[in-house]
Amino acid sequence: MKIAVLSDTHGKHFGIQVPDADTVIHCGDFCDFGQIKDAMSFLNWFNCLPHKNKIFIAGNHDLAFEKESFIKNLLKHDYPQLTYLEDSGCEIEGVKFWGSPVSPRFFNWAFNRTRGAEIRRHWDMIPADTDVLITHGPPYQILDRAPRGNSYDHVGCRDLLDKIVLLSPKLHLFGHIHADGGKSFVSGMNTIFCNASIVSEDYSVTNQPQVFII
Repeated sequence: MKIAVLSDTHGKHFGIQVPDADTVIHCGDFCDFGQIKDAMSFLNWFNCLPHKNKIFIAGNHDLAFEKESFIKNLLKHDYPQLTYLEDSGCEIEGVKFWGSPVSPRFFNWAFNRTRGAEIRRHWDMIPADTDVLITHGPPYQILDRAPRGNSYDHVGCRDLLDKIVLLSPKLHLFGHIHADGGKSFVSGMNTIFCNASIVSEDYSVTNQPQVFII
């Protein structure tokens, strides 16, 4: 299966050239400030992509998906070709996907959870046989460097990293941290990591969607 992945488009999805693939995945933050009209704009754009399978999760900017219950019912009736994952999974052609919008608490945006026991409850839901893990935020020290003055801090989730070490999915796809986009391999691990953020720290479109074969 060929997978195209992108994240953190923040309302700037129009004009992005998504590569041909069997499956396209968006890792959240398709909205800028979480307004319903921004969410609808994204859904219409994503629904029109020619890819056979279209999977997405929400991010911390996608407030409408946490606060407006009607939008998930709308998905079922008006966008049946889209697969939205929220601490849930799906299987396509034998490949098992699991997605979660949760990320460590940061100014109390959408789907924020306190580090430790509260966020660990979400990671404990990830099935052991997951092939492709989709989260909004990164694991600790993997493509998670956020600028702090003249240096960078690692802001990823330690509990998420612990779970990935235990489960070893083939792919872990995420975004959230705009300044550290790209792919990464970690010595001793079988997982390929990808921060698929499209925009940079100043919210300009800088990066292109990534492609994987699984």
